[in-house]
Amino acid sequence: MSFTGMWRDLAPLGRDAATGGYRRYAWSAAAGECRAWFRGEAEARGLAVETDRNGNAWAWLGDPAAGGAVVTGSHLDSVPDGGAFDGPLGVVSAFAALDELRARGARLDRPLGIVDFADEEGARFGLACVGSRLAAGRLGREDAHALTDAEGVTLPRAMEAAGYDPDAIGPDPERLARIGAFVELHVEQGRALDLLGRPVGIASSIWPHGRWRFDFRGEANHAGTTRLQDRRDPMLGYSATVLAARERAERAGALATFGKVAVAPNGVNAIPSLVSGWLDSRAPDEATLEALVSGIERAATEHARRYGTTLDVTRESFTPVVDFGHALRDEIARILAPEGQEGPEGPRRPEAQGRPGEPVPADGAARASAQVPVLATGAGHDAGILSASVPTAMLFVRNPTGVSHAPAEHATEDDCAAGVRALADVLEGLAADRG
Repeated sequence: MSFTGMWRDLAPLGRDAATGGYRRYAWSAAAGECRAWFRGEAEARGLAVETDRNGNAWAWLGDPAAGGAVVTGSHLDSVPDGGAFDGPLGVVSAFAALDELRARGARLDRPLGIVDFADEEGARFGLACVGSRLAAGRLGREDAHALTDAEGVTLPRAMEAAGYDPDAIGPDPERLARIGAFVELHVEQGRALDLLGRPVGIASSIWPHGRWRFDFRGEANHAGTTRLQDRRDPMLGYSATVLAARERAERAGALATFGKVAVAPNGVNAIPSLVSGWLDSRAPDEATLEALVSGIERAATEHARRYGTTLDVTRESFTPVVDFGHALRDEIARILAPEGQEGPEGPRRPEAQGRPGEPVPADGAARASAQVPVLATGAGHDAGILSASVPTAMLFVRNPTGVSHAPAEHATEDDCAAGVRALADVLEGLAADRG
């Protein structure tokens, strides 16, 4: 089936008619429908399909036990009301790239795998990249079993309801040892490629990032009878902290976002007793991130004290900086370089500096016009989790809107086709026996 046909079949699954966005949460019915779609596409191509102990689905051309496998893919789950491209573009493009390789009559001397990682977005249980973290030993079974969604459903219960065994989860070093390279194609979550006028780019690194829960505790009371000076309102400290986080992030050249909040008792005519806000923060390096979050926490403590409330801060997740290996990255740049553009320093030169989503400096932009741009990103990915265990790289496809995690996220049909061709070139180059 063509890219267009696969995209058409996948598009309705988990889509909310009111918002136009997707709600493909981990272990949900929508996630099960997406997994059935994955299996159908794999079996239609004669691939062997298996689901590992952590709920990640794998489709294989050739025997993965032979080792040195070249693997591509991404994820099919979404954030609340997310866009169509974040994750699914990488999975659909993987199948389309295999079709392209077969149409070329390409010879693949290594096993080729396509993967759909489970619960990459963390929309249901609050922790991103659960499937890849478990496989790589970056999330322990006890901690995974303690994860709970907003309805009080634990991860083990959700997995059981979806037909998986939660007691089997855990590190999978033997499986990862079979992989010689993992290349994840993803829609760009920013506008760097659009501003450069290029359809495809290569990732250089992922900013360090994490999530912190801020619990402001006060006293519930009547909104219509309690004097302002008698209130212990945690919403005030929380609101002031949101503004402080923005100001400090701007000064640090970093990012800080309070994107989720829970209020108790959550009544229109009641002063809250508890306001919990989740901070997502990212920075170019770990020292900057640590200083930023520490500064936000100090400001939050001061604001909580000012309004007669208390504060607890819990770090729920943290991912250190990911610097994709130069050897694999440079090999991919060589494979994708236009004819005559393979100078010894060529593949590395058009690297983006500064914030993700911004174009490279002027001199870099000029070089990028002749070579595939190399860009940093502030978004986390399964590729970043696997990078400590497996040689890993990423390709980006242009997103002209610059919008991500929202329905306006987009990639044109021509750019999707360019991404498929680039991925096919990379897979063919990496899976050919060169030695």
